Amino acid sequence: MSLDGAELTWLGHASFILKTPGGKYIVLDPWLEGNPKCPKEFFGWNKADFILLTHGHFDHMGSAAHLAQLTGAPVISNFEIATYLGTQGITKTVGMNKGGTVEFGDIKITMVYADHSSGITTNAGLIYGGEASGFVVTLENGLSIYDAGDTNVFGDMALIKNLYRPDVALLPIGGHFTMSPKEAAYAVGLLEPKVVIPMHYGTFEALTGSPDALKDLLAGSPTTVAVLDPGQQYR
Repeated sequence: MSLDGAELTWLGHASFILKTPGGKYIVLDPWLEGNPKCPKEFFGWNKADFILLTHGHFDHMGSAAHLAQLTGAPVISNFEIATYLGTQGITKTVGMNKGGTVEFGDIKITMVYADHSSGITTNAGLIYGGEASGFVVTLENGLSIYDAGDTNVFGDMALIKNLYRPDVALLPIGGHFTMSPKEAAYAVGLLEPKVVIPMHYGTFEALTGSPDALKDLLAGSPTTVAVLDPGQQYR
C-alpha cells in the first residue's frame, strides 16, 4: 500500500512525523531529546503545523512544549493536558475529548478511546492528566491513519473500524505498559487496517514485544506489517 503522497517517519518509541499530501507536518507524541531510540538528527526538529498528544506521560509529551514554542503549532490533546500546557506558556492549544473532531481545511482529527492512564510529571510530582486517547487523522486525500497511543486492546476498536475505516494503524506492541504482540494481533483483527506499523517496543528493558512476534501472529492476514527503523520513512 502507498500513502499516496503522505510520508510517515518513526522517531522511535511512539513519536511520529506525518507529512500530509498538502505539505503540512503533524507531529504525534513528540519525545525527541531523552528518547534513547530517537536519531540525534531529529533532536532539533523544527517543523510542525499540528502537535497531537495522546496522553500526559513524559515519553509522549516530553518535547511537546518546546516544539510548540519553537513552531507556534497548536497542541491538540485532551482538555486537561491543554489546560496544563496553558499554564506553562503554551498559548495555542485545542482541548477536546473522545468523539470530538477538529478540522483544519481538508484535514480531520478525531479523538477516540484508549485504555490507559495519563498522569503528567511535574516538579511537584505526578498530576492528573485527564484520560488517555487515540487519534484518527484523515488527510486531504482521504487516507485515514489511526494512532492508538498507549493502550490495551479493547472491543470497541471494532467501532473505530466501522466509523473511520483506518487504512494505517500505529499500534503499541511492547507489553508491560501497553499491548503485547498477542493483544496487538487481536486489535488488527478488530480494526482490519491495510497496514499496521508497530511502535512502543524495545525502548526500555520491560518492553519486550517484538515486530517478528507480531508478524508471526498475523501470518496469513491481509494486513501488512510495516516495520520501520527509527528515522525511517514510510511513503
